[in-house]
Amino acid sequence: MIHIKNARICDGTGAEPYPGELLVKGDKIAAVGPAPLGDLDAQVWDAKGEAVTPGFIDAHRHCDLAALYDEGFGEIELSQGITTAVMGNCGLAPAPCAPEHREELYSFLEPCLGSAPEGSFFPLVSGFMAALDAKEHKLNLGVLGATGAITTAAKGYGCVPFDESARAKAGMYVRDAMEAGALGLSCGIMYTPECYSATEDFAFMARVAGGYGGYLTAHIRGEGNTLTQSVEEVLEIGRRAGVGVNISHFKVTGLKNHGKGIETAIAALERARAQGQDCTADCYPYTGGSTTILSLVPPTVLAAAGADVPGFLGTPEGQGLLAKEIGKEFADWDNMVPSIGWGRIVVSSAAKEEWRGLAGKNFTEAAQGLGLTEAALFCRLCAENQGKVGVIVMSMAQADVDRVLALPYVSLISDSLYGGGDMPHPRLYGSFPKFLREYVREKRLLPFGEAVKKMTSLPAQRLGLGDRGVLAPGMAADLLQFDPAAFTDRATWENPKQLAVGLTRVLVNGKPAGPGAGRLLRRAD
Repeated sequence: MIHIKNARICDGTGAEPYPGELLVKGDKIAAVGPAPLGDLDAQVWDAKGEAVTPGFIDAHRHCDLAALYDEGFGEIELSQGITTAVMGNCGLAPAPCAPEHREELYSFLEPCLGSAPEGSFFPLVSGFMAALDAKEHKLNLGVLGATGAITTAAKGYGCVPFDESARAKAGMYVRDAMEAGALGLSCGIMYTPECYSATEDFAFMARVAGGYGGYLTAHIRGEGNTLTQSVEEVLEIGRRAGVGVNISHFKVTGLKNHGKGIETAIAALERARAQGQDCTADCYPYTGGSTTILSLVPPTVLAAAGADVPGFLGTPEGQGLLAKEIGKEFADWDNMVPSIGWGRIVVSSAAKEEWRGLAGKNFTEAAQGLGLTEAALFCRLCAENQGKVGVIVMSMAQADVDRVLALPYVSLISDSLYGGGDMPHPRLYGSFPKFLREYVREKRLLPFGEAVKKMTSLPAQRLGLGDRGVLAPGMAADLLQFDPAAFTDRATWENPKQLAVGLTRVLVNGKPAGPGAGRLLRRAD
């Protein structure tokens, strides 16, 4: 047993810290409360007045491949206090995968998830989870069934109808994921091929997951001009399917939408909540997002390109069409280029060595340096890297991010990408301590207890992890000890690969964080 004395207990419920003690027996919390718990036959740890909190839960990381193949996986996460990370977000995942779509799927995923060894292949989510389970992990992992991968396996990448045959396959894939213990489903309605799917297609898959107790978290169709209607679409999916829904990385993009745009979307969510609908959201504490370059390709270009978008953009026809369409606004799709401008879109990674020198440069300065137009550079990057290019889009207003993170039903996430490159988004390294530093210590927008709740019990409740996120007897012993004044992020836009510092102790399932301490968490039956 471990007896932690002289602690400031912040239990994850939203309550403010209080002087107390905590007893850990095996992988569970045995007792917690004001001092003293009494003299016990246990190893004593003196917390020296520092905060003791539940381990942080990041419900949105794109670590699917990193957790399997990166030997150092866990260091970045644990330095931030993340003791549980959930993958399979935004509909993006390496499973399920049909053999005929393997190369397409893994190429599409690489800017977000990173590369996979040549022989890796997971026909079913159950097989992917078995591979995760066979490895030792430093932190806990959870998996979401990803409807983008499911849709691709069922019918491919093109604008192909979701007919009864494809729907039957999709249902089988969802059942496999849920029976293997997936926590729920994610969708990426903005991404190919899900952008071609209708509301009922998503509702069908969510309905199947709901039969197992799962929920749906959604990268919505549009986050700019179409934000509110995109939120309404997900709410309608939830109503039709009878499942809880979550809006992933809730934000508004586009300079003209700053301020007013987020308020109409919040109003839509709160109307639904007032009517009794189970709907929540999450957010990361930065004003820039990160994605794959292919997400910026207009739908008219996607339709003309068919399955091979990078190949099409390497042709004169594709280059001409892209140059014509990339500056247009669309009624039902948010075009990032006219919305924020080329100067706010930054190259973060590229598959080919000859293009990696552009990392950290925005499209305007990079194009000028090469004597190209921005559209021409866009096409060359896509074509010569087979679409494997990551971008950072500086699309949000700080006041809007602050507004969302203060909402009581919004959890903190990182939305971290693992696509490599020298200039990743700093959220990979710093989201959780940045939130405490900026929103609690500096801006004083949230009390410490409420901020901790957004990183612990709130995401645990959304994920259905009933034994985590709160310091209470019988709960899993995922614990952090730190001085709130010293725990901080160091990752910046200019120098993002900097580990967070300031944690004194981290326990994962009652053990000091290290290989074998973590577990694959499955949805409770």
